[in-house]
Amino acid sequence: MEGTVVAVVVVAVLALLVLKSGMRVVNQVERGVVFRWGKALPGHRQPGITFLIPFADRMRKVNVQVVTMPVPTQEGITKDNVSVKVDAVVYFRVVDPVRAAIEVQDYVFAVGQVAQSSLRSIIGKSDLDDLLSDRERLHEGLALMIDSPAAGWGIHIDRVEIKDVQLPESLKRSMSRQAEAERERRARVITADGEFQAAQQLANASRIMSDSPEAMQLRLLQTVVEVAAEKNSTLVMPFPVELLRYFDRAAQKIDADLHLTPPQPTPPAQPAQPAQPAQSAAAPAAESDGRP
Repeated sequence: MEGTVVAVVVVAVLALLVLKSGMRVVNQVERGVVFRWGKALPGHRQPGITFLIPFADRMRKVNVQVVTMPVPTQEGITKDNVSVKVDAVVYFRVVDPVRAAIEVQDYVFAVGQVAQSSLRSIIGKSDLDDLLSDRERLHEGLALMIDSPAAGWGIHIDRVEIKDVQLPESLKRSMSRQAEAERERRARVITADGEFQAAQQLANASRIMSDSPEAMQLRLLQTVVEVAAEKNSTLVMPFPVELLRYFDRAAQKIDADLHLTPPQPTPPAQPAQPAQPAQSAAAPAAESDGRP
């Protein structure tokens, strides 16, 4: 009886050991690919506890998280013959663990090599302006080039981005001079446009003031008020132009009235009587007195 109990205990312990050796735990971020006698089973094991047949099954865990892989700096010549250095980053994840475990030996290394060759290819097909400004289109083209072979490995490329474009120092100086010249041109155009608009407004204002002299007087008073606000200056009031115009019009009216009135005739002058000399009367008297 005691031997039977011991045998049962031994069998139970052996069964527990077998179950323990065949029990595996798959994490939430992993999927299990089971090889039975070296042959991969269809499908994969989900996260949690899974059991394998001891000595027959072997399980390989595949991470299904998004992998962020930087692409080393690649040097190339653009379509317009400019030597540049470009680096990028690739975001990808495993969507088919069985194919990722069977079709490629190391899918991370394989994706990295495809990304480097695709980056050099996209550099040769693009202009420098596209690398600097039209990156979204290049990102889409680069992702498509990498995703074509990676799809057969059970890999999905989420996104590819170009991080930095390194230019030669001489080209940087040329581009800075070009940008400075462009900004100078824009500044001159804006200044000229502002002066043109100001001249137009001044011309319109002058026509309005010429049609309405009161507007000129109001503008003069407004200027006086603005200058008077600064108490550190001496204000000199000019003589009103309108008052001068009033006197000018009054003088012209008076002159016109004088020219319209006919002149009065003057009486003829009386001829003057010649004066008698004083000695003419005295001479006969003297002669009469000397007679005997």
